[in-house]
Amino acid sequence: MSTRVLFAGTPQTAVPSLNALIDAGIDVVGVLTRPDAPVGRKRVLTPSPVAARAEALGLPVIKASRLSGEDGLAALEQLRAWELDLAVVVAYGGLVPESGLNIPRLGWVNLHFSLLPAYRGAAPVQHAVIQGETITGASVFQLETGLDTGPVFSTLEHPIAPDASSGEVLAALADSGAALLARTTGEILAGGAVAGSQVGEPSFAPKLSLNDGAIDPTESAGAVAARINGTTPEPGAWALLGPDGSARIKFGAVSPAPHVSVDGLAPGALIREKRAVHLVCADGAVTLGQVQPAGKKMMNAVDWARGLADDARIEAGATG
Repeated sequence: MSTRVLFAGTPQTAVPSLNALIDAGIDVVGVLTRPDAPVGRKRVLTPSPVAARAEALGLPVIKASRLSGEDGLAALEQLRAWELDLAVVVAYGGLVPESGLNIPRLGWVNLHFSLLPAYRGAAPVQHAVIQGETITGASVFQLETGLDTGPVFSTLEHPIAPDASSGEVLAALADSGAALLARTTGEILAGGAVAGSQVGEPSFAPKLSLNDGAIDPTESAGAVAARINGTTPEPGAWALLGPDGSARIKFGAVSPAPHVSVDGLAPGALIREKRAVHLVCADGAVTLGQVQPAGKKMMNAVDWARGLADDARIEAGATG
C-alpha cells in the first residue's frame, strides 16, 4: 500500500534527510519550509536550501513561518488535503501546534541532533561542544507538544574531536542522521518501529546569542577552546584586541596546545611562532586557526599576527 509522507525542514542541515528519504523510495508528497529570507549584503530574497532542493525534485512546497495564525491555518489545511500518513521534520524552525500533530495518520517524527533527553532545544550541537562533551549523536523521536520530549525510535552516537567546530559536527550528523531517519521512517511506515520513553535527566540547548560567542582568556584553555569551537560558525566566537577594546576580532576553530609553554605570560598574550599563533589562557594555550579582523575577511592567524604590535593581546569580549 502506498504511503504519503510530508517533509518539513529549512536549512542546509535538513537537505541530506530529504535526499535520503527520496533515495530510500519513500513517497514524499510535499515539503513544508520557512518563507524566502534575505541573504547576503544585498539582502536578496532567497528560498531556503530545503525549498530549493524540493523545487529541483519537483515536489510541491508550502512556505510558512509558523503553523499558527492565519498563514499557519492555511498551511495546516493544505496538509490535511494531502491525506498524510506521516510527517518527518528536520530543523523546520517552527513549532507544530497540537491541532497539527494529529493530521498525519502516524503523527510527526523529528530528527534531533543530540542523544535525548540531553540538549533539548534549538542549538544542541553548539551547547554540547561548549560544554566539552566528547560524544554526541542524533535521535529520531515522536513529536509531541513538549519540547523534544517524545518517545525515541532510534539513536546514533558521534564523537566530538577536540578541534572540531560545531559546524563540522553538525554537518557530519546531518549525513549520518539522514541515513538513520530514512531507515527509521521506513520501519515506522511498515509498522515495525517501537519507540521508548526518554531516560535520564534532561538538559537544554536554547538558541545562542552573539554574547554567547564572547571569549575570556582568563578562563581555562579547555573552556576557551570549547566556547570558540562551539560557537563556530554561528553565532561566531569573538574578543577584543588591545586594552582599549577598539578592535573586535572573530575566531575560527582552534586546537588545544598542551605542548606550548606559557610560563610568565598573562592570559590574553599571543605567542607567535613561524607557523603558528597561540593564545595564552589561564592554565595553558590554544592554537588559533583563522582570524577575522573587523571589516575584513577570514585569514590565517599567522598572517594576521605579522601585522600586530609586539605587545598586542586579546582581551575578554564584553557581554551584556
